[in-house]
Amino acid sequence: MSLMDMVGRIQALQSQFAPQQPAAVSQANAAAFASKLAAATGTASTAAGGTGGVSGKDVVAGAKKHLGVPYVFGGTNPKTGLDCSGLVQRVFKDLGVKLPRIASDQAKQGEKVPNMAQAKPGDLLTFGDPAWHIGIYVGGNKMLHAPQPGQNVKIEAIWQKPTSIRRIVPAEATAATTATAGVRPASMGANAVTGVPYANLFNAAGAKYGVSPKLLAAIAKVESGYNAKAVSPAGARGLMQIMPATAREMNVNPMDPASAVNGAARIMRGNLKKFGSVDLALAAYNAGGGAVQRYGGIPPFAETQAYVPKVKRALAKLG
Repeated sequence: MSLMDMVGRIQALQSQFAPQQPAAVSQANAAAFASKLAAATGTASTAAGGTGGVSGKDVVAGAKKHLGVPYVFGGTNPKTGLDCSGLVQRVFKDLGVKLPRIASDQAKQGEKVPNMAQAKPGDLLTFGDPAWHIGIYVGGNKMLHAPQPGQNVKIEAIWQKPTSIRRIVPAEATAATTATAGVRPASMGANAVTGVPYANLFNAAGAKYGVSPKLLAAIAKVESGYNAKAVSPAGARGLMQIMPATAREMNVNPMDPASAVNGAARIMRGNLKKFGSVDLALAAYNAGGGAVQRYGGIPPFAETQAYVPKVKRALAKLG
């Protein structure tokens, strides 16, 4: 067994006995994470070479900043040393994306990429099941990783077939189109929301799900007036006024602001992908996607007809 194999086996055992992360993130933890995200993608300067959008290219650029850092087992601080999963976690953390600490857990994140022919720079390459080693694909059949004790973070040819390939962020930053301008921002810095309650949560969810934080804030303004305890006569609950049945289906807590904002971002991401326009996505948020499909546009309900322009006016006021 090689030294790298031995290190990997130790990490695999470590992952089996490490405390399991909770399924739900508390509001305090989400706020702390969002605060760090704001520091990484603030309006004054943006992460990853100034692009602001979290893409595979940004991941590679961020990873290259750690070239030459010595391998240290258990290391999470670039100033003193990194191990393979510590490197991966640090790179994504600096871009505002939270990943687990251990390689075997990181190997379960994001979307599965079928094979190396479809791999893109920024994807994670994992080795072993459970994963005992992990690195970042940089293209050209090469990966950037923290190899083993006595070596430094480096780029080298992939020496064996990865056990799995995981895509955490898109290969390219998603550019806004005419139909969804301001909703799928290419620049997080330009679309970050400030000066409203729960701004950090909107920014964090926007970065995670590719939806404008300002749009999420505008929805919250119209839905609840930023009141996390609001309950409508129809039973919609919380900051984002999510119905109980929808909340159960999505496994979110509508009365917890962080969970509610993430849930709303997931709903809007799906609506935007399905209907291709802000107006129809908002109509679906209010009346349901089935109603939008049934009427072939914004349903003729008075509430929905008024709701869409209200949110758009609130969005315009956010700049």
